[in-house]
Amino acid sequence: MRVRAVRSTLSRRVAAPLSVLLVLLGACATDDDPAPASGAPATLTNCGTPVTVAAPPQRAVTLNQPATEIMLALGLADRMAGTAYLDDAILPEHAAAYASVPVLSGKYPAKEKLLETAPDFVYASFHSAFGDEGVGDRAALAELGIGTYLSPAGCPKQHRPGKLTVEDVFAEIRDVAAVFGVPERAERLIADHRARIAAAAARLDGTRGDVSVLWWDAGTDAPSVGACCGSPNMIMSAVGVDNAFGDLAGGWADTSWESAVARDPDAIVLVDATWDPAAAKQAFLARHPTLRDLPAVAGQRFVVVPFSSTSAGVRAVLGVEALAAGVAQLPAGAGR
Repeated sequence: MRVRAVRSTLSRRVAAPLSVLLVLLGACATDDDPAPASGAPATLTNCGTPVTVAAPPQRAVTLNQPATEIMLALGLADRMAGTAYLDDAILPEHAAAYASVPVLSGKYPAKEKLLETAPDFVYASFHSAFGDEGVGDRAALAELGIGTYLSPAGCPKQHRPGKLTVEDVFAEIRDVAAVFGVPERAERLIADHRARIAAAAARLDGTRGDVSVLWWDAGTDAPSVGACCGSPNMIMSAVGVDNAFGDLAGGWADTSWESAVARDPDAIVLVDATWDPAAAKQAFLARHPTLRDLPAVAGQRFVVVPFSSTSAGVRAVLGVEALAAGVAQLPAGAGR
């Protein structure tokens, strides 16, 4: 199964103990940063569960690309005993460090395979990692002395952030850095991301705040769009544009093309994935008897955002930059 299937259904509902994830790219925390790790215990709450790590993990396993790249962005490849489940090639700046980490599986490894690595910590982005298709229940891993961390964006609904924001991402970065004893790296990474997001939003110079954007993730019969409270809305909010479907509940929501036409967005985000390319989405819109006359379609007001940049993880800053650049290039008068 592909990760979008995991994310769309799981990332909207999730579970469990410890806490880390959702960074965004990162240029300041380097993979070869020699700063020594603190050995102080870390106590935090993840998905409603208090967790104490007596000492920084030394043999962590990451599941899902966002978790893997957050670890790499914090310069923690030397603490990784294994990794699994990518959606895309690792970011170029982390490729060399990633090459030093054993890949356990193309998707989720069997629990037996995981245990062969003698992990002391498992860090995942989506709750499927700790389900039947993944490595097993977090409580069961805890009984084996293995700590776990699940991205807050993937927590059960009652513990998930009500509306995901960039500040939630920064809080996660600090969580992860605290667990691994490298808080100074988190602060450098956060400062870099704040600056990049501010620069991206500044491209609009306050002139496009009334631009309405439809974030089309997947689906042709019933389009799945960015709704009020997940990473698509987080990215749109960071840029300063209006989410055309921001009144719908959840991170993503299924709607109808009739609703899209009625809302008449100024621009359409096309999420680009290998299994659902943006070019195919654009071709669908162009030949649809009703949608082809929608001003955003007829005017080709599209912004392509790679699938891997739509996660609440280290690449989200790339999503912010791509959206800001696309909106900045809209023809004059596109806003309301």
